[in-house]
Amino acid sequence: MTIDAGTVIKGAQGQQTQASALIVDRDATLNANGTAQEPIIFTSILDEIMPGEVVSPNLTVDDRGLWGGVIILGNAPSSFEGDATEELIEGIPANSGFGLYGGTDPADSSGNIEYISIRHGGANIGEGNEINGLTLGGVGNGTVINHIEVIANLDDGVEFFGGTVNASNIVVWGVGDDAIDIDQAYSGTITNAAVVMNNVSDHGLEIDGPEGSATGMYTLQDITIFSDDSETNANSGNREYAQFRSSAMGTNNNILLVGGLPDSDFTLQDNQGVADNYNSGDLTFSNIQIVPPAGVTDISTLFTDASGLTSFQDDATGANGFVSVVADTGAATVGADLGVFGWTWVSEAASALGF
Repeated sequence: MTIDAGTVIKGAQGQQTQASALIVDRDATLNANGTAQEPIIFTSILDEIMPGEVVSPNLTVDDRGLWGGVIILGNAPSSFEGDATEELIEGIPANSGFGLYGGTDPADSSGNIEYISIRHGGANIGEGNEINGLTLGGVGNGTVINHIEVIANLDDGVEFFGGTVNASNIVVWGVGDDAIDIDQAYSGTITNAAVVMNNVSDHGLEIDGPEGSATGMYTLQDITIFSDDSETNANSGNREYAQFRSSAMGTNNNILLVGGLPDSDFTLQDNQGVADNYNSGDLTFSNIQIVPPAGVTDISTLFTDASGLTSFQDDATGANGFVSVVADTGAATVGADLGVFGWTWVSEAASALGF
């Protein structure tokens, strides 16, 4: 499938098996090549936006779950429970006849996806089974993915289920769960990503490791996470910077954390696999800077290891630790290059977001 630059695609309303989504199955390719001047926009049929517009005239960042999302599936290696060779992607009903991902080809190509904005998605197909803004299942590094915006998704912004694809220049705003989620031994590189959480968001980063015996290490490089400090209500999320769970393994470098709640932490969860990987050097952190949340004077309260089995907290915030405090974003020397997001709705709203 080829989608021309400047196209606006609107998904129909519907929940469960009636949810609308664009699904690129294994062995298919999507060539969606927008440009900074003419991005491709995926949104809801309820959105009155027209080609050439950047900001919706009637929907806001609080309008979520109005359609599904974009799902891309490939033949690249992924680590599945029981060492299965393939799996049904999250967000697809069972027995649908499609939606499998995983394989043995790390260089598999699912096409070229550039300058696309995905908005107001995350329709629920069943209890606890929402569609992410952009789902990448077993996608290989022959696929080109860059300049991606996800706004107001009910579930995660971008989720990598295994695979080897590299992705760059990603911005996620106002999603209802995690902005960037990594699972099943994803082993590509994510470069230059910005996250803007609002009060419903859960984590900027949620990182899991392999589910089977196959392993793979990801790289996160040049990341900025803006957390939210607005008043908590019944629908509020945790608004935490990051958590590393379930044998997570990878490299995390040049990360800027900005604001948030007094408990917006950056945490190793209580998991033996995570602790073992940190202690062995298979989960590493370097060059992290933080503009602390209001009222936080001791940043060691934000960098914690729930297992108590590592020296992570001291490595982060002790003498010569890998975390340093900066007064504001202007003083930061790490994080994403926000200038590349000038084509996005996020950029249009930047001043109000602290972006």
